[in-house]
Amino acid sequence: MATKATRYPAEFREEAIRLYRTSGRSITKLSEDLGVSDPTLRGWVKQAEIEAGDRSGLTNEEKEELRKLRKENRTLKEEREILKKAAAFFAKEENRRP
Repeated sequence: MATKATRYPAEFREEAIRLYRTSGRSITKLSEDLGVSDPTLRGWVKQAEIEAGDRSGLTNEEKEELRKLRKENRTLKEEREILKKAAAFFAKEENRRP
């Protein structure tokens, strides 16, 4: 059974990242203390490093832009297919006229 993802406030995430960087505790120990899963805290730290330019990867802004571009691309492909079908339909109709 799948569990519902919990959304943590930005302030909580930022504080967790700060604690990891300053406390010297491992991600595993800190995640236990904070009550979040190890992969969740690890992901927050990784994304913070990407945002700071300390690690390669897509920033949140780039991810959002990519999401929008993919959506736009899907829409444009659908529109193109509709136009191709309409053009073929009207071409047939034009050829039927005496």
